Amino acid sequence: MLTLKDCMDYCDITDDEVDLLAEHDHIPAEVAVQLACSLVQTREGVRKICISLSELASDAIVDGRLDKAEHVLHVYAQFRSAHPLAH
Repeated sequence: MLTLKDCMDYCDITDDEVDLLAEHDHIPAEVAVQLACSLVQTREGVRKICISLSELASDAIVDGRLDKAEHVLHVYAQFRSAHPLAH
């Protein structure tokens, strides 16, 4: 039986990426894992994750939550590095 961590490892996504995608889409982390695993399989899916992370960072900046924005931008940079289709 595969665990969610097995799926994340297979798809090369991190806990932070999943948590932020769940936050952006207002869905449980378990659903976000499945969504992210599906999205990273295509160029358009990777772009959608990038857009979600970018929107979260922008919202945090607008709200004055600079620590949050810095965290999201760090996760975003790591995601782009791991998923070059986003470039």
